[in-house]
Amino acid sequence: MADAYDPFDPGFQADPYPVYRRLRDDDPVHRHDDPSFWALSRFEDIWQATRDAGTFSSAQGLTFYPDEIGTLGLAPTIVMLDPPRHTVLRRLVSHGFTPRRIAAMEDLIREFVRGRIALMERKAADGETPDLHRDFSSPLPTFALANLLGVPEADRSRFDPWVAALTTLQDDGFDLASLDAGGAAEAVAEMFAYFADVIAARRADPSGDLISALTAAEVEGERLTDWDILGFCFVMVAGGNDTTGNLISHGVMLLDGDHAQRERLAADRDLIPNALMEFLRLEGSVQALGRTTTRPVRLHDTEIPEGEKVMLLYGSANRDEREFGPSAAELDITRDIPRHLGFASGVHFCIGSHLAKLQARVAFEELYAAHPNIGVDLENAERIRSPFTRGWERLPATGIGA
Repeated sequence: MADAYDPFDPGFQADPYPVYRRLRDDDPVHRHDDPSFWALSRFEDIWQATRDAGTFSSAQGLTFYPDEIGTLGLAPTIVMLDPPRHTVLRRLVSHGFTPRRIAAMEDLIREFVRGRIALMERKAADGETPDLHRDFSSPLPTFALANLLGVPEADRSRFDPWVAALTTLQDDGFDLASLDAGGAAEAVAEMFAYFADVIAARRADPSGDLISALTAAEVEGERLTDWDILGFCFVMVAGGNDTTGNLISHGVMLLDGDHAQRERLAADRDLIPNALMEFLRLEGSVQALGRTTTRPVRLHDTEIPEGEKVMLLYGSANRDEREFGPSAAELDITRDIPRHLGFASGVHFCIGSHLAKLQARVAFEELYAAHPNIGVDLENAERIRSPFTRGWERLPATGIGA
């Protein structure tokens, strides 16, 4: 099994699911060397780990790298904290980052989505192959985040490269080589400097954007510091961009593999919310995140010592036959999904899940209303290379205008 599971292997990254199944069946508490970490692959084990922050701590980072937080040279963000501090910060952030604020963005998102569909149509009319991911799925969360954070149109030319650099950094697990390459360190510094100025301006003169709401948020007399707000901006940009874009792209890919279900969804938009959870279950944008044990843990006759990095293989858990039955590897947009790890669970359940769902729902509503037979050209597609996330560099579209 040590040879079968290599998160850096391009072959594994292209199709990790056969290896995941072998891990679940034969080695559910897997020991990996170089780098040194453990890997959990069964749904129930990972579900329980996400809900036991006292044992599986986030305070030493979310990857298998030993000093992820120190490598960044930054104070820990909200996703790298444990209760009780995490609980306090999440309550404060939630006062500004509300479902009502997100829902109010729907018309703006819908207008943007229609514009991206028109762009793909123009390309197809000119004889150019549209790229579903680059032209449609990926620009949407960048646009939504810029609007949510109050980035004016004049500054979008600066914001987009920051998002691209931080997305790559996140895909690589914030390792030192990635931080030094491709301008990632400069992007982090520039983004923090920019939003530090925005925070100062909003404290002096609040507007209606999210950062203004965060500067005013208060729970039991405590308020967010500038760093707390900067850290939240970092988390939203690094973790909330291509994860959402890849959810949309994967959904189109999965439906192109089952045209009967594609026809059902195109005819009935009420199926879309549940279908999104099924897409995320089968092709999770986040395949694995790490924790560190605070005490010895015994699972399936194997003991994980205290202080060990443990990777929670969400991509494996969400296809576990023990949880989802014998059809776990098959698409079913009407599947009953009482438990799901697409957005994690427990105290670190994805705080941006409602924003991701809104964007993806609108994207599918508009895309399939305009082009019910849209598909993808997998032979000419290219996946990102990452041991932590799963998604696309490019994904040519078919069926535009057909």
